[in-house]
Amino acid sequence: MKKFIVLNFLYFLGVLTFASADSVYDNFVQCFAGAKIPDAQISSIVYSPDNASFAKVLESYIRNRRFNVSTTPKPSIIVTPTTESHVSAAVLCAKKLGVQLKIRSGGHDYEGISYVSTATFVVLDMFNFRSIDVNMTDETAWVQTGAMLGEVYYRIWQKSKVHAYPAGICPTVGVGGHISGAGYGNLLRKYGLTVDHVVDAQIVDANGRILNRETMGEDLFWAIRGGGGASFAVILSYKIKLVPVPPTVTVFRIEKAYDENATDAVFQYQQIVDKMDNDLFIRVLLQPITRNKKRSVRATFIGLFLGDSSRLLPITDSQFPILGLKKSDCQEMPWINSVLFWGNFDNKTSPKALLSRTPDSVNFLKRKSDYVKTPISKSGLESLFTKMVEIGKVGLVFNSYGGRMSEIPATETPFPHRAGNLYKIQYSVNWSEEGEAADKNYMDQIRQLFSFMAPFVSSNPREAYLNYRDLDIGTTDNGKNSYSEGQVYGLKYFKGNFDRLVKIKTAVDPDNVFRNEQSIPTLNFQGRRRSR
Repeated sequence: MKKFIVLNFLYFLGVLTFASADSVYDNFVQCFAGAKIPDAQISSIVYSPDNASFAKVLESYIRNRRFNVSTTPKPSIIVTPTTESHVSAAVLCAKKLGVQLKIRSGGHDYEGISYVSTATFVVLDMFNFRSIDVNMTDETAWVQTGAMLGEVYYRIWQKSKVHAYPAGICPTVGVGGHISGAGYGNLLRKYGLTVDHVVDAQIVDANGRILNRETMGEDLFWAIRGGGGASFAVILSYKIKLVPVPPTVTVFRIEKAYDENATDAVFQYQQIVDKMDNDLFIRVLLQPITRNKKRSVRATFIGLFLGDSSRLLPITDSQFPILGLKKSDCQEMPWINSVLFWGNFDNKTSPKALLSRTPDSVNFLKRKSDYVKTPISKSGLESLFTKMVEIGKVGLVFNSYGGRMSEIPATETPFPHRAGNLYKIQYSVNWSEEGEAADKNYMDQIRQLFSFMAPFVSSNPREAYLNYRDLDIGTTDNGKNSYSEGQVYGLKYFKGNFDRLVKIKTAVDPDNVFRNEQSIPTLNFQGRRRSR
């Protein structure tokens, strides 16, 4: 692999002038031509709004309908690179033009910041970068960032039935955003985060160079493993280390209504969640429901155990007896089938379904996050359930911590939320009704519940998870106050790692080429707000 490539058209960029009347499209085409990219390639990868395929390309990877309405700002152009040189040219041309570059891999950013901006912007859509090269000799894989997690799992399974990768449960999430934002899944307690198993990467930096771990240096390699890749570079691919899984794993799903000891079950879960066997992961869903014409909250416990049920049941019987898990509740299967189970496929679905890059449906949605460090009391849970029913539709997801997560230092990667956490909360609301009234209603609902939860969660800062992107917690306009603005959300996402990220950002991208509404700021602002 080449250690780095520097494009030879820097002189061209230095002398090229752009008439103000020229469109961004014309400027990019001209700039790409100066990069010695053939006209036929330019016409096939650069889309203007006048192109008949523009809307289809843009909408193909929009995963939140909130950002696919008539008033949503649209990019000036979309670039869909197929080679590394295309990516380098896109970075250098955006830098010269002062146009904001938005980088999209799978489009799952909850706030749409990979394809929406209020400034003049270009979308660099990486969906053509989707190769997956699994090497069982050293138990690694090179995975390009436009690949989907489901594709990664399928390609691993083709080579080995006893290997996996500890990433997310949604198969249509793109690799680029998931890994660079830290990433996690139901192997979290056994193996830690997705980024804890990244051993190399290939990027295009702000100077258009193609670099790997050796040539980028350990600081930048640290930053792109959880600090949000789009603040530092365009990530082309990651080299991931596979992890062993047993031939048989066990999954279960137990529902408990409010009148079926749901409160007691959730309370007991909190007592054991960070201490239970590392092979066991339990996710808890709290959902407002209507049952027998009465509104209440249901708790659903979804589990993955790395072993068979004969080993699992003694663990749950002794540590989590109120769950009442029985042999008949357990389904034993190969790991790849557990991926399908967690992805809500039925038990007859072929693993080939993981190759689909299109989700079954796309809704309007909003997400938020929190971390819980001490158990919520029974009375606190009762008040929470009452509030959820009162508010309406918002659900909560508790994701178990402890295990391996408690063993890895908070400074190992930019993601700091390690030891001391019982579980992470995801606030979740989806809706299908169109219009501003519906949007306001559901956004108000989730914000109300978030506000209500303040006494029960982390504070100073109130911690948040980058991949559960939430612009409510702060934004930057990348102007002269970008550092103070960035601190507001940066300390919540990264805690004590924020300042190291800022120093790295300032060193590798002083012109703030890679910027968005929640990017890592540079120090010593020097007029770098370049969007026109």
